[in-house]
Amino acid sequence: MNDQQDVIAFLSRAASYGAPDGEVERIETHGSQVFLHGERAYKLKRAVAYAALDYRRLDSRERACRAELRLNRRTAPDLYLAVRSITREADGALRFDGAGPVLDWVVVMRRFPQAALFENLAVAGRLTEALVERLGAEVARFHAGAEITPQFGGPQALRLVIEENHRELCRYPELLDPAAVDALHRASLAALDAQAAELERRRRAGRVRRCHGDLRLANVCLLDGRPTPFDGIEFSDRLSCIDVLHDLAFLLLDLQHHGLDALATRLLHNYLAHAGEPEDCRPLPLFLALRAATRGFTLACSARRQRDPAQSADKARQARALLARAAACLRGGGLP
Repeated sequence: MNDQQDVIAFLSRAASYGAPDGEVERIETHGSQVFLHGERAYKLKRAVAYAALDYRRLDSRERACRAELRLNRRTAPDLYLAVRSITREADGALRFDGAGPVLDWVVVMRRFPQAALFENLAVAGRLTEALVERLGAEVARFHAGAEITPQFGGPQALRLVIEENHRELCRYPELLDPAAVDALHRASLAALDAQAAELERRRRAGRVRRCHGDLRLANVCLLDGRPTPFDGIEFSDRLSCIDVLHDLAFLLLDLQHHGLDALATRLLHNYLAHAGEPEDCRPLPLFLALRAATRGFTLACSARRQRDPAQSADKARQARALLARAAACLRGGGLP
């Protein structure tokens, strides 16, 4: 990140956007920093590397920005506007799309209020049946038109997910009962073996597609009255080229986690009603369990890093609840 300090300082100044008296807000995620000014958001890839992404090189950040724009315009064409360069000019000053050497790249997006996120609507009790029905139809339409990717998916790909989930869950023995983690691992492998033939059939039948990859309530907003998925995964084909029901499962899990089981049922039923072809939901409990396990270790990690004891305890409680939900899904209790 030290190599990006000049760029970060530039994006943090309102004058850089032609408004010296304006205010710039900043939101940091594990892979990006988002600068909010006026009606626009400017998303900078952080020069970091994780297991699934590596943004340390300038060219990799440019490719990721262009891929993010291209892929997310499938679901949010009015939200993703452009990719812009940040250059250093002959006088040493930084500017957008100048003639000097490129220091970095940003994705420019239309800004929307945080209250419009479906995650926040759910927390506020403002997520309605009509909204989730429309979301189900939007996701079904998106999946129907998504690129078929038979080189990914199937039982072998899901075995990798199970092993990765188990490895990550094992990192938090002080927060997550090791016996419960081991039991979930065994149950997940057993469920995978039982569903292997169906998962392979679905892969061969074209149900593995270039999906969103991170289709959570926090990655859906209400834009111009339309449920709009955004911030899909652009950095990993393995994480985004998945079974369409695996993609849908994150939304269903989030609704269930918020205690909105009836809305999860409405979402699933409306998705199935608008799907391009008949869907067999037999693998869905396994997909729900995998998403719950992934969400569980993410919250456990956040709990460990949280400085506020109350927030840390709340995140740890949620992580344990998700671990229990994953196990319940595999016992047949997860299908909406």
